[in-house]
Amino acid sequence: MSAAPGAVRDLATLPKAHLHLHFTGSMRPTTLVEMAAARRLRLPRGLAESEALRVEPDARGWFRFQRHYDAARAVVDSEAAMRRIVREAAEDDAAEGSVRLELQVDPTSYAPFVGGLTPALEIVLDEAASARRATGVDIGIVVAASRTRHPLDARTLARLAARHAGAVVGFGLSNDERRGTTADFAPAFRIARDAGLASLPHGGELLGPSHVRDVVEHLGPDRLGHGVRAAEDPALLERIVELGIALEVCPASNAALGVFRSADEVPLRALLDAGATVALGADDPLLFGSRLLDQYETARALGLDDTALAGLAAASIRASRADEESRRRMLRGVDAWLAQVPGTSGDSAAEVRAAQRT
Repeated sequence: MSAAPGAVRDLATLPKAHLHLHFTGSMRPTTLVEMAAARRLRLPRGLAESEALRVEPDARGWFRFQRHYDAARAVVDSEAAMRRIVREAAEDDAAEGSVRLELQVDPTSYAPFVGGLTPALEIVLDEAASARRATGVDIGIVVAASRTRHPLDARTLARLAARHAGAVVGFGLSNDERRGTTADFAPAFRIARDAGLASLPHGGELLGPSHVRDVVEHLGPDRLGHGVRAAEDPALLERIVELGIALEVCPASNAALGVFRSADEVPLRALLDAGATVALGADDPLLFGSRLLDQYETARALGLDDTALAGLAAASIRASRADEESRRRMLRGVDAWLAQVPGTSGDSAAEVRAAQRT
């Protein structure tokens, strides 16, 4: 069977790993509105009307982003709400071809409602295991500290993450890159690495190459959340490639926060041409109105053909913390997708997920 002229393969059926998704930011807009109404909480207009957020890349813009994020987080005040977010994140990822999801959560904000940090994390872990059985999406949890809090808080979270190593696959550092001193968080990352957890800090989005160097030097990342600003310094980018640090690139997020004027200006091609390992991510689809599949559509619009898109998906799987057997199965699914004749039916991602349920 030959392909129809101009036919392309369905990106929703391409097996892929989603490695940059935040817990609250993964919430469905309809879920947010429903839970806010039940709690009689007033949402900012943009959130209430599901408008994609766009701000300037300055302190005022970040404040607006943080205000929206905090408003969304305020509805997550129970075990049931936490479980719903995890389950729906897995369902939504499954619908877009994800076979592996690494969901990032800071349990600090939810701890007061469920009896502490440990119960908050264990709720997420338990529901992640249940969601895997229901959807077939392989799920790992990343515990993340915040730059806006004291580095000692990060150590507490690192110890918590270490106690749950296995179900917890990595330790991150998020929030405004302009806050805190990167080196002060290094002890927390040592605790995590000693427990076998991946080092997954954010870096190189709001701030440029010097900040990326700082994060690389002090936190020893296995993957770098965003990292797109490394493209501004070829020597730095070459070093990242040499070290094997994968970049979790989130085009819609970069555009929404004003790092680039539009998603198609994100230097994805430059990163790939330099040999960087890139895993596309949605970051906070609740706020940015753009999910994982949209990031792959953006890559296609930038001129990546199906072979290159399959390469992106394969890179995301290799950069994940899935076990070796699971990675091999996922990669076979990518090969099967690419072997399909463009324009014909077939769902390689669904087949991989079905195998993972067993």
